[in-house]
Amino acid sequence: MAGLRSLLVCIVVVAATIVIPTSAQLSASFYNSVCPQALPAIRRVVKQAIFREPRIGASLLRLHFHDCFVNGCDGSILLDDTSSFTGEKTAFPNANSVRGFDVIDDIKNAVDKACKGSVVSCADILAVAARDSVFLLEGPLYQVQLGRRDARTASLNDANRNLPPPVFSFSQLLSNFQAHGLDLTDLVVLSAAHTIGLARCGTFRARIYNDTNIDPNFAASARQNCPSSGGDDNTEPLDATTRRFDTIYFKSLLQQKGLLHSDQELYKNNGTDSDKLVLKYSRNPFAFARDFSASMIKMGSIKPLTGNDGEVRLNCRKIN
Repeated sequence: MAGLRSLLVCIVVVAATIVIPTSAQLSASFYNSVCPQALPAIRRVVKQAIFREPRIGASLLRLHFHDCFVNGCDGSILLDDTSSFTGEKTAFPNANSVRGFDVIDDIKNAVDKACKGSVVSCADILAVAARDSVFLLEGPLYQVQLGRRDARTASLNDANRNLPPPVFSFSQLLSNFQAHGLDLTDLVVLSAAHTIGLARCGTFRARIYNDTNIDPNFAASARQNCPSSGGDDNTEPLDATTRRFDTIYFKSLLQQKGLLHSDQELYKNNGTDSDKLVLKYSRNPFAFARDFSASMIKMGSIKPLTGNDGEVRLNCRKIN
């Protein structure tokens, strides 16, 4: 198993290094000279956090996704509300849902101590913490492109407008991803981030009570913890191996056991290109690891602030 994991890591790192288009101003070696201790410091805190609570890995991965889909990967999701703007934390897709802000604070403190100053941006911390979470939960190791700077503002309205909800249809999901410069492959492999973590009852109630393309035993089991009314914050695993980053997510879709409506929309067993990708990844973990890594790097390059734009925050929750 260790040999397979090592081979997988090697394949993914090489692939990510050679073929992935990224923003010209981002670089995997951005901190190599100014603070070589930065990335090891981030990994240590993420590892400690996952040891305490394995679910936090999924939460950190989701933070990066929700950051990038709202005006680019700029750390804006971390900002608390101020007198001049209402931030993204209370947007409908985020309120009482996104979590892990305390871990980001811990990482920021640790990395600033390691670098003897505020060198690493909060946006880069999100990107690296997401990658490390995937790796520590037995997923691929890919090279994160670095050099993002932090936004000085955030937008509640943009978060409500740009983050895809779990009730979206396939066409809505694809349009949403395309609006961010992503394609069908990106949609399918990035949705498989749901191979780890939990979902709240309120996000899948309509699926388990109303959808017809769902395994009846699976639906009945989920209903035991998610009543038709109330219990919105009760949770269910997104797949059967919620603490391991693997291809069970795709195998679940083949069996009509996608917990979220938006997940099952990727596989309808009617021969679409999306169906073919789900089948491919369910059978080929190497292809999934390679393509997921590529899509994460691509997503992480959505409209970054670089150069003199933005800032490197002293505190990830507020502008300098």
